[in-house]
Amino acid sequence: MHDLVIRNGRVVDGTGAPAFAADVAVDAGRITAVGTVTASGRVEVDATDRIITPGFVDVHTHYDGQVTWDPLCTPSIWHGVTTIVMGNCGVGFAPAAPDRHDWLIGLMEGVEGIPGTALRAGIRWDWETVGEYLDALDRLPHGLDVAAQIAHGAVRAFVMGERGAANEPATPDDITRMAEIVHDGVAAGAVGLSVNRLELHKAKDGREVPGTFAALDEIFALAHAAAAGSTDAVFSTILPQAAGSETARWDAEMDWLSRLSRETGLRVTFPFGASSDGSDTWRARLARIERENRDGARLVPQVGSHRQGLLCGLRTLHPFLGRPSYRALAALPPDERAARMADPVVKAAILGEHAAPGTPRLAEYVLAQAGAVFPSSPLPEYEPDPATSLAAQARALGRDPQDLLYDWTIADDGDALVHFFLGGYPGSLDASLELMAHPMTVLGLGDGGAHVDVICDCGYPSFVLSYWARDRARGTMGLETAVQVLTSEPARLFGLDDRGVVAPGRRADLNLVDVDAVRPLPVEIVHDLPAGAPRIVQRSDGIAATIVAGEVVQRDGADTGARPGRVVRSRSGAR
Repeated sequence: MHDLVIRNGRVVDGTGAPAFAADVAVDAGRITAVGTVTASGRVEVDATDRIITPGFVDVHTHYDGQVTWDPLCTPSIWHGVTTIVMGNCGVGFAPAAPDRHDWLIGLMEGVEGIPGTALRAGIRWDWETVGEYLDALDRLPHGLDVAAQIAHGAVRAFVMGERGAANEPATPDDITRMAEIVHDGVAAGAVGLSVNRLELHKAKDGREVPGTFAALDEIFALAHAAAAGSTDAVFSTILPQAAGSETARWDAEMDWLSRLSRETGLRVTFPFGASSDGSDTWRARLARIERENRDGARLVPQVGSHRQGLLCGLRTLHPFLGRPSYRALAALPPDERAARMADPVVKAAILGEHAAPGTPRLAEYVLAQAGAVFPSSPLPEYEPDPATSLAAQARALGRDPQDLLYDWTIADDGDALVHFFLGGYPGSLDASLELMAHPMTVLGLGDGGAHVDVICDCGYPSFVLSYWARDRARGTMGLETAVQVLTSEPARLFGLDDRGVVAPGRRADLNLVDVDAVRPLPVEIVHDLPAGAPRIVQRSDGIAATIVAGEVVQRDGADTGARPGRVVRSRSGAR
């Protein structure tokens, strides 16, 4: 008798191979048979009219704090994610000196938009080193598997204190100590090292992430230390802002990243996307990466299923929040605020002002990219018609864009959302489809756990299965490919070769999906973080069951109470 038998399903195994009818048997958390299973199971699940897929793997999340109080790492688990990788963008919570806890919270709050009130109330801080952090996570219940990278920012602050926080140059002794921490952390089970190079990533105090301007000798020393700790370690980074628009700067970044990968043997991953102006610059850059990989580098561009954007509104972040006349109304409930803002006198006052000193001038920033601003329902549209943009609608209606943006913001009694695509909107997602299907890229960038008041992109697995594999009118991705980019490919990036494929011997992390019904649901604003802090969440429909290590953890979107998840450690740190 098997522990679990899933019967009458259609297996989409994660390799890209055609789907096939089969039963799946599970014993001791592993798949033991795929085919016709005659023996019964202690638990039997009927998968008639469902596909059976591997559990989805999300390699770019920021649940580093949330994982200590939320065993499910929602919203990700609602979308079939069974393995997450944290510690991205050079920020995390280990190592953590006792006197740097509040500073680390300020760093995470500033860079990743996670409320400091929630982090202070939720994190227990029963660790100091990276290994102790992983051990602390091991002692907690989990509904899915969690893996963590070592954050360069945390390492620098731990070793250098205020000098590290101020981005002062590291001394040789500093570098030696940091390298020891990275080596020991990877040997203890961290799956990689993340380094930030993006100047826009700033702590709550306005200073850039420690390591943003670090010299290459420091970065190379830490990368070599990571490689010595585990042959499966990954080096992940966020490129400088100028690299997005300046070819010379981008080429310079590729020069040293390629050299680092060849010298250390590490896989190197970084965000990559199509040009916002619709140009083909990204093709030349992808060709450069292909050449470097042919010459021995292991560069893995990380792409998104759609362009990242902010969901702005009176209940979240919006363009007028820094203006004095608005701030006088800010304490009112959203519906009352919207009603007051509709008063022509109040509207004229707000539109005639600039943001108060010390507050962001969001309206000016958004209006400068009016072609990337769209009205949104609670179910965001990620490939809108350019004719519906703020710029196009203002022209068509003969209205001032700021005046129209104001009306969009206060619509629906303050419940309206405005979708602002960061970095521009090229008019379609054709390039995104091509990038996702490219054999050299990996799908990620969901940012689960981060920017919780304006972004909820971690529902991308449901979006990929519904929009890209089914609903898009002009060019789709085959179902088998869609499952592959959600499973085996991201698992392979981090050397997680025990998962990502439905095959005997693999970990029994599985999803049962109704391909006709799967979809992301409208976003909601909830106040369920510690201390009652708000966040945007998004559930899904059509995922009948999510299984981790052979146990059903979600059934039709509801928590079963099972907690079979664990900390996933690098091969050298496996226990």
